[in-house]
Parts: sequence; structure tokens; C-alpha cells
Amino acid sequence: MADSTLRFDLPEPLPRSLPVLALRRGVLLPAGVSAFGVARSLSRSALDASHGGYVLIAVQRDPVAEPLPSDLLPIATLARVVERPDAGRVIVQGIARVRLTGFPSTRPHLEATFERVVEMWEGSPHHEGLTRTLIEAVKETAELLGGQERAAPILALAGEPGRLADAVASLIEAPEEWRRELLQTADPVVRVERTLTQLIRVKEVISAQKSIKDRLETDAREQQRDVILRRQLQAIKEELGEDKDEDLSRIKARLAAAALPDEVRETVDRELRRLERLGASSPERNVATDWLEWIADMPWGKTTAVDVDLGALEEALARSHHGLDDIKRQVVEHLAVRKLSGTGRADVLLLVGPPGVGKTSIAQAIADATGRKLVRVALGGVRDEAELRGHRRTYIGARPGRLMEGIRRAGTADPVILLDELDKVGADYRGDPSAALLEILDPEQNHAFTDHYLEVPFDLSKALFIATANDLSPIRGPLQDRLEVIEIAGYTALEKKTITTGHLLDRLAQNAGLLPGDVEITPEAIDEIINGWTREAGVRQLQRVLGRIYRAAAVMRAKGELVPPLVVTPNELSKYLKRRKFHEEAHELIKHPGIATGLAWTPVGGDVLYVEASLLPGRGNLILTGQLGDVMKESARAALTYVLSNHRALGIRPDAVTDKDIHVHVPAGAVPKDGPSAGVTMFTALASLLSGRQVYESLAMTGEATLRGRVLPVGGIKSKVLAAHRRGVKTVILPKRNEADLEELPPEVRSSMRFVLVEHMSEVLSEALGPAAPPPLPLVEEAIA
Repeated sequence: MADSTLRFDLPEPLPRSLPVLALRRGVLLPAGVSAFGVARSLSRSALDASHGGYVLIAVQRDPVAEPLPSDLLPIATLARVVERPDAGRVIVQGIARVRLTGFPSTRPHLEATFERVVEMWEGSPHHEGLTRTLIEAVKETAELLGGQERAAPILALAGEPGRLADAVASLIEAPEEWRRELLQTADPVVRVERTLTQLIRVKEVISAQKSIKDRLETDAREQQRDVILRRQLQAIKEELGEDKDEDLSRIKARLAAAALPDEVRETVDRELRRLERLGASSPERNVATDWLEWIADMPWGKTTAVDVDLGALEEALARSHHGLDDIKRQVVEHLAVRKLSGTGRADVLLLVGPPGVGKTSIAQAIADATGRKLVRVALGGVRDEAELRGHRRTYIGARPGRLMEGIRRAGTADPVILLDELDKVGADYRGDPSAALLEILDPEQNHAFTDHYLEVPFDLSKALFIATANDLSPIRGPLQDRLEVIEIAGYTALEKKTITTGHLLDRLAQNAGLLPGDVEITPEAIDEIINGWTREAGVRQLQRVLGRIYRAAAVMRAKGELVPPLVVTPNELSKYLKRRKFHEEAHELIKHPGIATGLAWTPVGGDVLYVEASLLPGRGNLILTGQLGDVMKESARAALTYVLSNHRALGIRPDAVTDKDIHVHVPAGAVPKDGPSAGVTMFTALASLLSGRQVYESLAMTGEATLRGRVLPVGGIKSKVLAAHRRGVKTVILPKRNEADLEELPPEVRSSMRFVLVEHMSEVLSEALGPAAPPPLPLVEEAIA
């Protein structure tokens, strides 16, 4: 490149017009020296036609290939060609700021007339201060301008502040748009201010960069120093024969104090020897250390004393939960065996029942009554087997399964382990958690359960397992085989009332911040709430409804308006609970032939369903609606076949459906329904419709019916009968082979209901259908007409 001496002399006189070199990118300021690439023929022609090496350097508004005069900014730079190293490159020096006044020629290159821009510098104290500040800034940042050699020619322009600003702006780092604006600025005072501002900003950026670089270098040196010192310290410890790691010494002491089984002790010793050979920076060292910490944390041989007073245990369970006698008996039997023999493996209890009947809370009550810790393992939505068995140590972030984590937190090897929502376990490509539960829940195998992370056997046989589920059907057969299934059908109204007065009211008062005597709900009001505001197998909704009364009392207490006791009678329930939600409807629905009341089982308890049948003009087709499953559809077809084949015995005309269609509907159409237990109800509804005999009120039924009319047993009898009792049904027709299930019913239910046990549909129809109605029921087509 040519020397850096700035020359601003001009030949006199200058021609009126000069060739124009248009720049697509870059800006040349007066007093600046820049190199540009020359690729366009238009630009090469302009350089060839320069007058004594002088050209006009203009900036294009947009980078077009063939610029027109309108594409150029109005103020350009009069420049001198310093050097042309080759045909494609030129070095030019800006001399003066000029204004383009016309373009006498545009071919073969642009040529423009021009006039120099007149700059006014008043020399006021303010302007003088600006100039001195800029000079001081240039001196302080000489390195940014290319060193002292480049800064000296610039400082020589101190007498011309505008040209000084242009020279500095040409060398400092700045956006191209900023340089364009500076070129178009004729006022030298504004140019000095803008250049000074940009120079200070660049100085601050460079200072920040230097600070960051120094800090990073310091950090790197400190890290390197730490590494060297640690290595030296390690070498010194090895020479002195001291332990390599204080943490390792602590872990050794904990493992030595633990009552590890021989097999586990051997594995731990082998891992310790391997850990001592690993270097401090080895990634395997942390993995091995974490594993040894887990082994030391596990409660090896630590158990809770089982020498408990069985009488006191029974009383404690009776105080905490009403009913659930089978569960309490199982727990007492298990602890009695453990107390007498010192060993004994407990059966795994599976509590199956609708929500809100106390399945989960009874586990906490058992743990409290026996003095054990409770480990709750929520299985709802678990799809990965590793959630129970753990991940192998080879994986990053591996941990033991939920079971081992819970036992470690409990700190004992014989806690009460609650496997909640067992029926909600899923399965996918990561494995089936049910397969892991086969080993966990098998008393013959779980004495040596091996977690994938720990990789050593742990004895689970001392733990008391209790599982809960709402539905037994999703649980796999091999898993059910390992469980003692105890079904909890639900509570009667009397049991709910006992639970309310004995357990719920005091707890609700405490939760609301009230004293037990602040609110008094009369027994009649409790009965009304149970029948009119809740319809469930458990007491969860009942607890929520009662809580609204106590919260209202809490508001009154907070406002100072409560005068205890607040007596709540049936007439005042609407004040706190709004309108009644449920009404007795069993007697209201059965007003015509073709309607029968059935009983169904659902995961949330028993329920009452109605089967409705009606005739309409057609060709003998059977129409089924109400989201019925395949089994219920087949039951309806079998029922129609039975009724028509026995038309004489039932008093039905042979041509009753020749020109009619039969529509069978089960209400609650948004709810899918299926199962064989509605067969008897379907038979009865169709027989009632075609014979014109109405089904007796306050009568419900359940059972599977065959094509020959035999009545077969079904499941869920207790839940279904309790649902009928809640609805006020007085007579229930059941299969004869379900007679043993009646023993599970509460005494007050058996005494308040009549049960008819049948083996054939003829017995069902003779019991369920009343006499023929004197006036025939109008057909659908007559109503339409």
C-alpha cells in the first residue's frame, strides 16, 4: 500500500466535471484512505478516464449492478487515485466533500459536475472544547487507530476539526450506515460530536473485551494451578501412605458398621478394592462412590419390633376405620404368626373397591397401629419397568427403583408398603411393570429381590404389602394369583352416618380451624345429605359436602358472627348446600310396560340402570341404542328370541312384531355399557312390552340369561345390592347360585330388602310382571299420527 502521508493539494483549476466511481459497498470519507475492488466495466472506465488521477467516489443507495444518477447519494468524495496494484483493485484517498450537481454523461461511465461543500467552523469555546476532547481521545486510543505512526498524521489535522473527524472516522470500527450518514453531514460540528461519541463507544467495547479476556485467562490459570496442586497433594499423600480420599474413608466406616449379608459384603469389598485403584479424575469413580453410598444407606437388618399387643392393635384399627373387618382380621393374623414364630411371610392384600371407601387410608392406619413406617408407591400411569426395578449403573443418572428409594427413606426393612392404584399400571416398549411386581409380591421370591441399580439381593419378605385397585379386570392373572383379594363394595347409608359422626365431623372441624362443638349437624340433616346430595359408594363426596358447611361456619367465625353451636337442620341445608341434587326416582320411572330396572357394577361402585323398550312401525327389526357393547347386544337378541318363542306362555300375540320394530334403549347414552348381567333385565323389559304387563315398582334384578331361559350367576352382587338399597329398591331378583354372596351384605340391608333367588326366566317373569293392563298402550305410530 502507498505511504500514509495525507495530501490534500488540488490542481488548479479543477475541471467542471469528473468521472464517478460508484460504490455498492463501503464508504470513502475525506481524509480517509481505502482500497476497493473494481469489477464492473463502468467502474474501470471511470478510473481510466480520471483527470490527473482525480475521480468522484459516490455511494449507491442500493447495490444495483448498473447505477443511474438517481441511485447515488447527493454528497460524494473528491478522491485521488493513490495506486492501482492491478486492473481489479484500486487504492484511493479522500480529499474533499463535494455535492453532485449534474450528470452530463452516463456512458461509458458516469460523469458528474460538482461543487465543494462549504464548511463553517465558528471557533467558539464550545467548539474548541469539542476539538480538544477529540484530540485527547485520539491520543488515548492511538492503538485503535493503527498505532502512533497512523495517529500522528491525523493529529496534524487539529487545525481543521471537520477533516480531523473524517480522518478518525475512517479508521475506527463503525457500521457502514453510520459512515454513510457522516458523509452526508455537511456541518463539521455535528461530525465531530458523532465521531467523538463513536470513538468513546469503541474504546469502551475494547476495554470490556480486554477485561473479559483477562478474567478468562485468570480463571484458566487458577484452574490449571488447582489441578497441579491437587496432583501434587495426591502424590504427597501416596508417599506418606495416607488414605486417598476422606469420603472413601467415611463410606468404609459406614459399610463396616452395617449388618450386610455375606453375599452383599463380598460384593462391596470387591467394589471398594476397584475404587481404590481408580484415579481421582476417573468418571467411574463417582458412579462407584454413589453406589456404595446407596448400599450404606439401605436398612440392612433393621426392623421394627413386632411384639405388639394384638388387642390394642384391634382397638386402634377399629377407632381409625369403621368396617373393613376382613382387612383388619388379615393384619392381626399376620402379626400373630410373626409374634409366635418370629418369621412367617405375610399374604399380600389387594383391596379392590370404588373410590372413597378407605383403601389408601387404612394402610396408614395399619402402619400407625403397628408402629411401622409407611412407604407409598404410586403406580398410576407407571409404564417403565425401571420405575420399580431401577436403572442399571451403566446409564447416566441411574437410580434405584421407587421401592428401594422408599425403603431407604423409611430406614427399616419391614415397613408397610402401599402399592396404590395397581390397576392403573401400563406397559409399553420399555417393559411391563406388572412383570416386576410378580417377583416383588411373591412371598417365595421377594426374600432376595434384586434391584437393577443395587445388583445385590434385599429381603422384602419382612415388609407388609397392601395394594389397592378400583377394578380387578385389568390386573393380569399371574399377578392376581399372588394376591389375597378383598373386595370393598361400599357403605350403606347407616354406615355412612356412623362414619360421619365418628370420624368425619371432628376432622372437618379441625381442618376449618373450629372446635368440635362449634357446629352441630342433626342426625336428620346427615341422613338428608347422604340421600339428597351424594350418591356414591364411598364417603369422599360426602366429606366434601359436609366441608362446605364447616367452611361457611369458619367465615362466620372470622367475621365474629358465629354463636356456637351452629345447629344445622334439614330445613337449613339448602342455605349452605344450595339445591338438592338427587331425588328418589325408582318408583317414578316405571309407569308403563317395557321398562325394567337392572343393577350394574362399575369401577366406582354399583349402580342402577333402566332398560327401556318401545314398539314402532317397521319390519320386525331390533334397534339397540345407549352405547351398548357386543355382549349386551347379544343379550338383547337372545331375549327377543326367548320372548317370541314363548309367546303363548307369556300371553303375546304371534304376530306382535310382524309389522313392528322394537327399539331397546339403555339411558345415559354417553356412558359405554357392556357385560352379561343385564341379560335378565333385557328379557324382562321385552316380555313386559310385548305382553302389556308392567314391571312391579321398587323391584330390580341382575343375572345372565341363556337362550333357553336359564339364569346364570354374575359378580359384584354386594356392590349392586348396596346401589339398589341407596335408591330405595325393596325387592331384588338374583341368580340362585349367588345366594352365598348375600352373607357379605350388612345386616341392616338384608333385613330391609327382599331377595328372590331364581334359576329360570319363568320365575323372574312371574315375580316381576304384574297383571295385564286393561286398556292397551297406544302404539308409537298412533301417537305420531
